Amino acid sequence: MKSVKRLDTVSADVIRPLSQAEAKTALAALKDIGKSEASVAQMLKEGGALKDFLVAAFSLSPYLRDTASVSPSFLAQAIGEPVEPALSSLIDKARSAWRPVDGKIPSEGEVMTVLRSAKRAFSFILALADLARIFSAKETTCWLSEFAQASVASAVDHLLLATHESGKLKLVDPEEPSRGSGLIVLGMGKLGGRELNYSSDIDIVVFFDPEVGILADPLDPSEIYGRMMRRLIRILQDRTADGYVFRTDLRLRPDPGSTPLAVSMDAALIYYEGRGQNWERAAYIKARPVAGDMAAGDNFLKLLTPFVFRKYLDYAAIADIHSIKRQIHVHKGHGAIAVKGHDVKLGRGGIREIEFFAQTQQLIAGGRMPALRTRETEVALGALAEAKWIKPEIATALTEAYWFLRDVEHRIQMVHDEQTHRLPDSNAELKRIAFMLGFADVAAFSARLESTLKTVERRYSRLFEQEEGLSGGEGNLVFTGQKDDPDTLKTLAELGYERPADMSRMIRTWHSGRYRATQSVEARERLTEMMPALLKAFGESRRADEALLRFDSFLKALPAGIQLFSLIGKNPPLLSLIVTIMASAPRLADIIASKPHVFDGMLDPGLMSEVPTRDYLSKRLDTFLSGSRHYEDRLDRLRIFAAEQRFLIGIRLLTAAISGDDAGRAFTHLADLLIDAALTAVKGEIETAHGTYPGGRVAVMGMGKLGSFELTAGSDVDLILLYDYDSEAFESLGPKPLDAQRYFTRLTQRLIAALSAPMAEGVVFEVDLRLRPSGNKGPVASRIIAFGKYQREEAWTWEHMALTRARIVCGDESLGNEAKAIISEVLATKPDVKKITTDVAEMRALIAEEKPPRDIWDFKLIPGGLIDIEFIAQYLRLIAPTRAGSKDLLVDTYGLSTAQALKALGEDLPERADLDTCLEALRLFTELSQIIRLCVDGPFDAKDAPTGLVERICRAGDCPDLLTLEGEVKRLSGEVRGVFERVMKR
Repeated sequence: MKSVKRLDTVSADVIRPLSQAEAKTALAALKDIGKSEASVAQMLKEGGALKDFLVAAFSLSPYLRDTASVSPSFLAQAIGEPVEPALSSLIDKARSAWRPVDGKIPSEGEVMTVLRSAKRAFSFILALADLARIFSAKETTCWLSEFAQASVASAVDHLLLATHESGKLKLVDPEEPSRGSGLIVLGMGKLGGRELNYSSDIDIVVFFDPEVGILADPLDPSEIYGRMMRRLIRILQDRTADGYVFRTDLRLRPDPGSTPLAVSMDAALIYYEGRGQNWERAAYIKARPVAGDMAAGDNFLKLLTPFVFRKYLDYAAIADIHSIKRQIHVHKGHGAIAVKGHDVKLGRGGIREIEFFAQTQQLIAGGRMPALRTRETEVALGALAEAKWIKPEIATALTEAYWFLRDVEHRIQMVHDEQTHRLPDSNAELKRIAFMLGFADVAAFSARLESTLKTVERRYSRLFEQEEGLSGGEGNLVFTGQKDDPDTLKTLAELGYERPADMSRMIRTWHSGRYRATQSVEARERLTEMMPALLKAFGESRRADEALLRFDSFLKALPAGIQLFSLIGKNPPLLSLIVTIMASAPRLADIIASKPHVFDGMLDPGLMSEVPTRDYLSKRLDTFLSGSRHYEDRLDRLRIFAAEQRFLIGIRLLTAAISGDDAGRAFTHLADLLIDAALTAVKGEIETAHGTYPGGRVAVMGMGKLGSFELTAGSDVDLILLYDYDSEAFESLGPKPLDAQRYFTRLTQRLIAALSAPMAEGVVFEVDLRLRPSGNKGPVASRIIAFGKYQREEAWTWEHMALTRARIVCGDESLGNEAKAIISEVLATKPDVKKITTDVAEMRALIAEEKPPRDIWDFKLIPGGLIDIEFIAQYLRLIAPTRAGSKDLLVDTYGLSTAQALKALGEDLPERADLDTCLEALRLFTELSQIIRLCVDGPFDAKDAPTGLVERICRAGDCPDLLTLEGEVKRLSGEVRGVFERVMKR
């Protein structure tokens, strides 16, 4: 026959008073209670073990003494009834708080009052039974968990019934509100494992099944259920005059920062299948339906089983779980094992280490051993021993330690009903805990506690001896959970990151699957594998944080990641290339972040070995355009191709696979091909709408850097559109005929739009037409006859200077030849040297006045910079007909770069060394300009430039540091300025 557990059967020496003074205070409180409760007065009169126990208990726990003083009936009930029926009746009272009385549904306030009153009485009676050793720690946690479940279930039933009455949903059975409701409330952590302590928060997650069809408005479930959950939290945790029931936490739901308080079942399953983390798997080991639709809750957990318990042995989960433990140590400041001030839950050797010990083994082997899928820690340890996964003596030692530490935890919380797990710092207060546990003194308690903590720490530490191999040779690198792993922060700092916490938080975002590139499990696994190499590589760049932030922007924009991560893992040079971009070239990094498709070309194994010649680019453009279906599609493809190839030319330049001069030529070949393709597309559109123009011919002339094959990554293009037609024709031959001027003007405007109008894929080029005859005042297109007449009779010196770099880019060959003949004729005309010299010198002075250089790094505008060198070459070309012999009059600089033109005309320089000076400066300034324009938008700021960029330009200038390079720029620019001045004096 089962014995009836009563407080009046308590042993006389189970606990002892804290002190005689405290005992007197406790006895006085009991006598006051006896004045209103006869059973208490009778107990005091009779004396005995119960009286001694209560005096000791009230001396040790001010909380129990004050509760009894405020609510004397609680003590009367505790000593007057068997303990278990009393506790069960209070659980029933809480569970029934929602039920209508005389057909009237209780108000929310009435439910709150009932739950709080029952909780206070329940906690009081249970604490006395616990101190009296009527219950073990295990039984105490079960009772607390049962009451919590009853409270949550009652509150949920109340909310469902109230919402039913408001007409927002229709219950299957108002007598059983939760049945068939599809509302799932899972108890997590200690609530799920039936292991609550006196002051526990309760962790719950709430899901709903929209398919059950109980909502009046099925389109608004999140709002309805979310409002219910906010009310649930208020019912359970708001403090009123009657206290509170339980602090309630819903942060274990999927992605709590961006999801409602109640999540649809389908959304949750999709999240856990695609983005669920190891720490969430660990949390679901203890998950248990505690309220709402219990059948639906059981079914939901069955669906989650493959997520929690994987079919294969999952050793990778160990590092994740251990990282959570390390996070706790740092967050809470737990150091070595001690007694004073030690946290018995989160500190070393504490309760959490025992729980984690069991959970890691369950995650590793639970997929293949269903017997390990148990919620309770003690049962889990026993199952692990039964499965021979751990030794039986380990299970026994950890189980004993677990319940002893749980007892200590309960006593700590029993003193003042506080949510704490930390032992007192003073001997006087430690004595209170020791006596509550039945120890004779603090020394005996301390010895037992230290022995227990060391046992747990030793077993736990051995479990993670292989952790280094799981975390990467560079140190610990774990990025799961909701807080930073302290060892990982240390590793990041050692790798070179200045803000390891920020970097860790960002990387955890990758692992949480919030980016498209990391949403699949496979992608995250590949990312985890490459993480040590990735972080080491970025750490070696001098501004590692900035580089990694740029990589984050790139990752955020990627549509998918598994292919990239796999390639990086197998191809270290590709990782090195990515790091180079992120560390050196913010402009390129921004491009691949906004247009990740440009990165596809980097996957070409021949990228670095093939020089982007005109033929190379032409073949790829033809292939890329071959599938275009219509005009807009063709223009979109042009933009995509332009962005990708500019990027790839830039990559070659950045890695020194090609020189700055090579890059200028490649950018120009690309521009030629793109302009040609755009002109072809535009002509087709114009001819469809307006027909062909009789005798019509069109050619595009490139000016400036486009004409001299010296474009940079950020250059716009200077164009002049030339045309001609049959003078006897008055309009085009089409459905909507146009006269010649309107026809070719419209064609020019369409070409400009095709190249420079911003579209979803960006622009092909920015177009500048200011070098056309008469500049902005002239027509956008020039007839060849007018162009020739203008250049012969009206053009200014600066326009003839521009003509020295003019080149036909595309269009009708015969018209191009006519334009070339005009250029040759104009440049062969004997010039007025004095006028040209004066004009060139004045022009340079005007530029210096209106556009002074920003600093020494403004290679274009500094005295002796690129403009001076270009002016020297153009000046020599304009005066060549007067200075050269008859044979040299045939010198043709058409289509030559500035360097080639200087070599052709260099004999006319004042001194023999001048040509070498100009060519050396031109090579350096071109190289540096190309790299800087590629890497940054806007001016180069030496103080704020990415370290990788500084290193790259120093390497390009063959200088050890920026100061030396600056000195070299100053030396060469000074020498070039001297050449310019000597040329202008001749």
